[in-house]
Amino acid sequence: MNFPSIDRRRFLHALAAGGCVAAAQAVPNTANAAIPKPKWLEAINRGLEYLASKQSSRGQWNTTVYPTAMAALSGTALIASGSTTTQGPYARQIARAADFIISKSRGNGLIGDPQTDARYTYGHGFSMLFLSQVLGEEGLLDRREEIVDVLSRAVQFSGNAQTAAGGWGYVSAKEGNDFDEGSTTITQVQGLRGCRNAGIPVSGEVIEKAKEYIYRCQNPDGGISYSSRQTGSSRPAITAAALAALYNAGDYDSEQVPEMLAYTKESLHDLGDAGAAFGHWHYTYLYYSQVVYRQGDQEWFPFRDRLYDRISAEQQPDGSWTGPIHPVYITACNLTMLQLDRGFLPIYQR
Repeated sequence: MNFPSIDRRRFLHALAAGGCVAAAQAVPNTANAAIPKPKWLEAINRGLEYLASKQSSRGQWNTTVYPTAMAALSGTALIASGSTTTQGPYARQIARAADFIISKSRGNGLIGDPQTDARYTYGHGFSMLFLSQVLGEEGLLDRREEIVDVLSRAVQFSGNAQTAAGGWGYVSAKEGNDFDEGSTTITQVQGLRGCRNAGIPVSGEVIEKAKEYIYRCQNPDGGISYSSRQTGSSRPAITAAALAALYNAGDYDSEQVPEMLAYTKESLHDLGDAGAAFGHWHYTYLYYSQVVYRQGDQEWFPFRDRLYDRISAEQQPDGSWTGPIHPVYITACNLTMLQLDRGFLPIYQR
């Protein structure tokens, strides 16, 4: 039997607008498991409204901590709803976020402010990821050229900031005495992959060195250490993030990947507190959800149901979620997870 084609963007916008019943009926013979629950859609809509309401006219979120990273993460969560810089209910907020991120670009390619941010590589990596997702939908030629310039210089900065071991630290290798650690490394790898996907040239050598760094940090139990200088103790959060980054880099078949997947599944799949051992539950599942989503619907749907039920149940009356660092950070992470299988962020697509 042949079914009529469906405009995916129009269908998902109908869901986002609350028309879940009508939109669901428009899908021919879709398995029930694929239909989002109304409470998830309500949580998404309330969360998006919260983020939109907390943005300043300058495009940033006044969080006092990590302003560049917060703007990039929040902008990415808004893009995941289906809006772009020119279309959709959050177009103005995304455009403002892009303006703010672009304004943080420095002559050496760094996106951020080393004078006020002691861990600027986070903001730099998340900003590359955000702007690379913006670029594909940007219709204005001069604006596209500006983003391409910012990203091209940002890619060069990342390459220059890489440590001798192939990872990244909280600051550039030169400024940080060549120190590296896993979470900032993953942020750079995903940002660089987003840039490459958007057509920005990225050195294959930089990516290969990063992959070798991850392999070098693996422990016998399959997990990944905090740093190449501190091996021996596996971190579930960093292992999930590393596995997501390897998938982004096109690495599904190396001998380390099955061991990492087994470690994360044992540590994280039941949604226990392993991800909170170091105060980073939401960070952990931001990446582990990407890992499970890449495994296909048979793995994804049961896990998604439990994850989304938990997240939606923890939402605050104002639409935010609370936790370490700042509500804007937790809300952005949760919204990205809740919208992962909407498919509007190329970096997270299967």
